[in-house]
Amino acid sequence: MTTRYEPAIDVSALTAIDVHVHIEVDDHGHHSLPDDLVEAASRYFSADGPRPDLDSVAAYYRERRMAAVVFTVDAETQLGHAPVSSAEIAEGAARNNDVLIPFGSVDPHRHDAVERARRLVAEHGVRGFKFHPTVQGFDPSDERHYPLYEAIQDAAVPALFHTGQTGIGAGLPGGRGLRLGLSNPMLLDPVAADFPELQIIMAHPSVPWQDEALSVATHKHNTWIDLSGWSPKYFPETLVRAANSYLKTRVLFGSDFPLLTPDRWQRDAATTALKPEVMPGILKDNAVRLLGLGG
Repeated sequence: MTTRYEPAIDVSALTAIDVHVHIEVDDHGHHSLPDDLVEAASRYFSADGPRPDLDSVAAYYRERRMAAVVFTVDAETQLGHAPVSSAEIAEGAARNNDVLIPFGSVDPHRHDAVERARRLVAEHGVRGFKFHPTVQGFDPSDERHYPLYEAIQDAAVPALFHTGQTGIGAGLPGGRGLRLGLSNPMLLDPVAADFPELQIIMAHPSVPWQDEALSVATHKHNTWIDLSGWSPKYFPETLVRAANSYLKTRVLFGSDFPLLTPDRWQRDAATTALKPEVMPGILKDNAVRLLGLGG
């Protein structure tokens, strides 16, 4: 009997909600990426540390009085490598439902992608979905993926898309065949237009397409930006300005743990021009609203 995830998060006790946390290793020691990509990403990020399992991630965030959105990426078609199970991540989050919020991941190339997405919501209680167009090898604006978006919109949960360049495949011959252009945030504009109720998170400062991401977010109010994957000291000035003003209610704190830690993110954010008065929204309140955690 599967335990369906239901959150038991005391929002008032939290200092922050990290909306971008990877579960890279499952309980059986299986890694979410093939070995060559793991090694290349570690070199790119200068991150040789251990990849913690889900219960260790929960303990880490509990210690910091933070909640974390946890997920993997199912890219089996493109990578030829079995993913970490989203159902198992949801089950682990159910064990740690005071701090973890599970998102599912479905390879859009699967013939049963829609069915898998529906099952992850109905049976396992996932609270959103994670996509990585470059690693999964799909164009998010291609209408053949619309039935999948429709299922996610019907479930009233958000879809988080990697945007911008990636360290995955960096430095390998031909970047291991991975195409950066699939993660241009402008490819999410038609999705936001055609699915106005679908809440779309554009993950990361979208280097080198930051202006495109800001343009989409300004025009389509069902889009959000998470600030994960880059130290805040490298944030483009246009992004900081938007986060301080016209996008302050749709910008979200994310780290990209374990490759970037929330401790480092917060330490570096304190040295930027991000205004103290917008930080409560960025760190917690916007995510509470988006994820429906406000009771």
